[in-house]
Amino acid sequence: MTLAEKKVGKTELSEGDRARKRTVDLLARAERRELEAAWQALVEKPAAQAVRGPETGLVMVRGRMGGGGAAFNLGEVTVTRATIRLASGTIGHAQALGADREKARLSAIFDALWQEPATRDAIETTLLAPIAARVADADNKKADETAATRVDFFTMVRGDD
Repeated sequence: MTLAEKKVGKTELSEGDRARKRTVDLLARAERRELEAAWQALVEKPAAQAVRGPETGLVMVRGRMGGGGAAFNLGEVTVTRATIRLASGTIGHAQALGADREKARLSAIFDALWQEPATRDAIETTLLAPIAARVADADNKKADETAATRVDFFTMVRGDD
């Protein structure tokens, strides 16, 4: 890490870290029904030992005016987290908005399964790809709805009368 990166607090993520971040992000945005359907679709359900939680608590959300102003405390949100260990020793973590403990537990299990080479492709195709498609569709719909309300202002220059 360079001195400039230390000052700014930014580091470049490796390809593996970016993939793991994407996985954890998608699992946090998953709906419980998606996780339960993927769990039911598993031929062999792994044994998972709880390491931490699931437990629910509050997290302070900070905001910035205009995205770049001074930070301020916006309020608190409910978050549930879980950490599990598979029989293979792989540890999975999950955090999700809300108080759904089963969602957090299942997300942690799928995080651990994603980390194992033998089950990664199955988790990608049966769970993460559909979640990513649903999230992208929702984002596109929101962008279209926002674009429909956009107003373009223009000024006409008139000659001297």
